[in-house]
Amino acid sequence: MPPIRVSLSRRAHYALQKLDATPAQEPLPWGVVTTRIDAPERMAIAPATKQQTAALSQRIAALCQEFKAIDVTILALEGVSDMADYFVIASGTSDTHVRSTAQRIDDELKKEGTRTAHIEGIEQGRWVILDYVDVVVHLFHPTLRSYYQLERLWGDAAIVPVHP
Repeated sequence: MPPIRVSLSRRAHYALQKLDATPAQEPLPWGVVTTRIDAPERMAIAPATKQQTAALSQRIAALCQEFKAIDVTILALEGVSDMADYFVIASGTSDTHVRSTAQRIDDELKKEGTRTAHIEGIEQGRWVILDYVDVVVHLFHPTLRSYYQLERLWGDAAIVPVHP
């Protein structure tokens, strides 16, 4: 059977990558990518429910606290942006602390079966982004966090209490 070509949103594209479909990225306007699917039976993707996404954001926040991150905040982006459902924002005390916290979060979630779609900035350790598609983690060096002020930038987003 020949491969099927479909146009997908960013979230659906990453979901297929998690299922080990063979992505052949071809940029199209408006952030849509074309993905080649060699196994049509994999097209039935169960999207994460709101409860699963909320639980993932709480799990990440708990890991941040466990690894001694400072000022852990969860922003609910529903109704504000379609890019993700939640931002988890935290600070480390140094570049090394930011890098190690990001690496440990990634390692713990891999053990639990959740893989990152993309990691950015881990080499420098000043601002690390862990992209889990529905949840995006921002780990900052304190000076960069105060400079960029994501909480103010996304001021329309609701702040979700972090459960211990």
